Amino acid sequence: MLRTGIRFLMTLAALLILAAAVTFLFICWQVNRTGSHDQVRQTEAIIVLGARVEADGQAGPDLYERTMHAVALFQRGFAPYIICTGGFHQDRLSAAAVARQLAISQGVPPDQVLIADGSSTTREDASRAAELMALQGWQTATLVSHPLHLQRARLHFEDEGLVVYTSPTSTDLSAIPWRTRAVLTVRETVGILWIYLEQVGIPYEWTTPLSRWVYGLAPTPCLG
Repeated sequence: MLRTGIRFLMTLAALLILAAAVTFLFICWQVNRTGSHDQVRQTEAIIVLGARVEADGQAGPDLYERTMHAVALFQRGFAPYIICTGGFHQDRLSAAAVARQLAISQGVPPDQVLIADGSSTTREDASRAAELMALQGWQTATLVSHPLHLQRARLHFEDEGLVVYTSPTSTDLSAIPWRTRAVLTVRETVGILWIYLEQVGIPYEWTTPLSRWVYGLAPTPCLG
């Protein structure tokens, strides 16, 4: 009887581990699938998710790519406004402020480039952008970011009640070195699992310190 019970528990544990592994791999697949497809369409705004700013105040490589991609979508008429996110509130060197200036330098009218700053994570980017969009009466947006960032970003923005479509800076994931791609995929998958934990009732504050530690270890680009 004891052996039967032990065998049952071992089988149950093995099945749970298998289910967890399958779930993890499925989310990894979703992260890469979202990043390899451009869903761009007509929306009320294009949102540039924040990334690193260089010490000299210039946009880092990833922020530059995100902003230029958003500008290209704006110029093609996919949305009448660009919203830039990230960084300390009213800081001229915040990711949002630097991205805005870059967009303006490319010919986007200043009154059509808005700032939603006061954020340091993707979750906070979503919250600040949603607040701004609510003031404008907007519900739809195109998210622009690094391809492997967009699946997690989409979930955060949808949690804010927005209808969002993703547009990666590039859909050619084969151009990303495989080690970097693997690390970013796993990191993003863990981040998505944290979102699901929150949805089942685990407080955000419980996972915040661990989340910041994990994302601090990641290689560039910064996908906070």
